[in-house]
Amino acid sequence: MNNNIDISQMLNMLSKMDKKDLEAGLEKANYILQNKNKDEIFKEINKNK
Repeated sequence: MNNNIDISQMLNMLSKMDKKDLEAGLEKANYILQNKNKDEIFKEINKNK
């Protein structure tokens, strides 16, 4: 499994989000990065697919 994010794919996703959604997503990502270990982060990401 490849855990690297495709930057162009990520930028494309971000360009489709409105500012409110983008801010909420960044806030959640920041919270996750500060409060969970790597394995928990990957579980959370894969659960939301």
